Amino acid sequence: MPTLDWIGKRAVVTHHTKAPFHLLKPRADLSLAAKPDATDRQHLIVQGDNLLGLKALLPRYAGQIKCIYIDPPYNTGNEGWVYNDAVNSPEMRAWLGKTVGAEAEDLTRHDKWLCMMYPRLALLRQFLREDGVILVSIDDFEAYRLRYVLDEVFGEQNFIAQLVWEKGRKNDAKLFSIGHEYLIIYALSKEYLRKNNITWREPKLGAKEIWLKYLELKKEFSEDNEKIETALQKWYKSLHNSHPSKKLSRYKHVDKDGPWRDRDISWPGGGGPRYEVIHPITRLPCQIPERGWGFANEIEMQRQISVGLVVFREDHTKPPFRKAHLRPIQGEIVDDAEDNSLEALDEEMSVGLQVMSSVIYKQSQVAVKSLRNLMGGKVFENPKDSEIIARLINYVTSSDKNAIILDSFAGSGTTAHAVMALNAEDGGQRKCILVEMNAHIAQNITAERVRRVIAREGWGDGFEYCELGETLFDPSGDIRSSVSYADLAEHVFFVETGCVRGQMAATTPPLVGLANDTAVYLLYNGVLKDKAVNSGNVLTPALLASLPPHLGRKVIYGTACRLSVARLQAENITFRQIPYDVRQA
Repeated sequence: MPTLDWIGKRAVVTHHTKAPFHLLKPRADLSLAAKPDATDRQHLIVQGDNLLGLKALLPRYAGQIKCIYIDPPYNTGNEGWVYNDAVNSPEMRAWLGKTVGAEAEDLTRHDKWLCMMYPRLALLRQFLREDGVILVSIDDFEAYRLRYVLDEVFGEQNFIAQLVWEKGRKNDAKLFSIGHEYLIIYALSKEYLRKNNITWREPKLGAKEIWLKYLELKKEFSEDNEKIETALQKWYKSLHNSHPSKKLSRYKHVDKDGPWRDRDISWPGGGGPRYEVIHPITRLPCQIPERGWGFANEIEMQRQISVGLVVFREDHTKPPFRKAHLRPIQGEIVDDAEDNSLEALDEEMSVGLQVMSSVIYKQSQVAVKSLRNLMGGKVFENPKDSEIIARLINYVTSSDKNAIILDSFAGSGTTAHAVMALNAEDGGQRKCILVEMNAHIAQNITAERVRRVIAREGWGDGFEYCELGETLFDPSGDIRSSVSYADLAEHVFFVETGCVRGQMAATTPPLVGLANDTAVYLLYNGVLKDKAVNSGNVLTPALLASLPPHLGRKVIYGTACRLSVARLQAENITFRQIPYDVRQA
């Protein structure tokens, strides 16, 4: 696989593993509590360098994130607005000088941008679930370099798509109007998606309205599908041409499974199978479509006929057609499927499903005006459109209404706005985590936008606002005295098992948790330097006897150990001395 090299790469490819673990410091004065009936929708905003912010979040959310969306600086060179686009802020220059060293003096804009992006992408990868995906917004300036880096971090085989977002024509352009940008999408494991038959679909615009009208007519006319069909067709005619349901008016027939339209029954692209299909009235073989039958064999054809999904013509001289329901039923081929091998959708799926196009059309000024109206003025250049981001998140999370969404370049807070809107629409409990480096933006734009949109819409969501606190270790390598038992327990459990706080078993200290047949214990009573045998920090035979039992491997952290090597081996204990054996995350 081709790879990309640049000045400073060797210094940053493993930098994310060396970044220190920071504690998160909650700011109650900047937080907003969720309403009692929406406590699961308490989102998180972290203000601080996004590399360090991600490292601080890792013990809590590693392997837990379904969807990551980031809108990093495009590196166009624009330093004149609040969200520096040139990766040339004083903080970034200081970081490059410290991390890359003397080579940093020779860095170009592209080198700087790549040095910034690589360790952050490497950390982001660790947050994804097995079925997780990352979406990255970018424009032409760094798009192909970004693809090379994503190939290296996520694996070329996990590339899914590069979408084009057409945002409007620029009439002041000298040569071409460049009004588009891209959304590059990778999976943690595309093979996992394939093996688990995970497909992405979204409702067609206007489909929901048709289904609701059908339910209304069904209530009025009971099971009289002929009357429902006539009334539905009359409703279509009454719609204005701009109504989204008007484009779906071919779903004008009705049966027991709802509105349907006729679809071609031949094999897409030609070369389909050719076998006899007997007409039920004439008892003669029907004409075979020029491209062959759309079902792979006679057994599948007969199954489709038996469940009423194939409609015959008056006689055998023309091929029958198949039904395509607005709401696909069990065993039905879905409209706009990529191929005829697509597994059938179950009856709980949404109506009018389709595959999303790789081109998105929406004017950028819509998002600009929306944010300006919400905030009472222009506060942020080029905000993303919350409706488009909501659509994308909903599409790739495959209807997981409890998904956790992460955005480590939070900016104006569009991602949180999108996630909350989705929750309001379908009653979901999605959670959003934002990380924003700039303190002014985080407080006055990101958090303020979330606060205002919650108030305006009357949503029950809330958020906890945190800043990066002290590092777990002080400069001399000791654990800081301000570190709580919970902080240290979360950290050692993660580095020992790779599992996060949410996966820690409900236990009582000093047993921290169980994972992978390993029990992790922490002998730490807050008086770290107390090495007295009876302090509770020292592993003694008496203390061992009092620990909750575990038959498998035991990892015990403490300030000292009074057990022999032979006893440790016999008890299947790995002892780690605090602070020397506490590893960085």
